[in-house]
Amino acid sequence: MRQLSDQDICNMIDVPFTPDDGGVRKKVRGELQLSKRIPQKTTIPSHATLDLHMHTVEQAWGEIMDLAKSGTRDATIITGASGILKIKFQEWVRESVLSPHIISCNPLNNGSFAVRFRKINDTYDAVP
Repeated sequence: MRQLSDQDICNMIDVPFTPDDGGVRKKVRGELQLSKRIPQKTTIPSHATLDLHMHTVEQAWGEIMDLAKSGTRDATIITGASGILKIKFQEWVRESVLSPHIISCNPLNNGSFAVRFRKINDTYDAVP
C-alpha cells in the first residue's frame, strides 16, 4: 500500500492543501475545550483561619492536615477553650505526622493557636 503525498491529497479534495491551518487548530482547541482542562494557577493565601468548633476528631484531623498541605504559611486554628480538640491538637503538634509540617505553634488565648507551617508533601491516612 502506498502512502498519500500532499499532492495526492490536493488532487482528491480539489483545494489547495495547507498542512498548518490556524483555523483548524482553533476549531480543534475549541472542541477539546483545552482552556477548561489546563489547570489555572491558584493563589495560596498567606494566612488562614480554621475554626474547629462542632468538628469531630476525625474531621478536625483532616482539615488541619489539608491546611498544612495547602501551602498556607500562617494560620490561626481555633479549637475552643475546653474539650477534646484542644488536647488532641496539642498532642498532634508534638507527636504525630503533623509535627514535621509545623515550624511553630503558639497559643493566642485559651482556645486558639497561631501556627506557622512549612511545605512538606507527605501523605496521611488515619488519625493518630
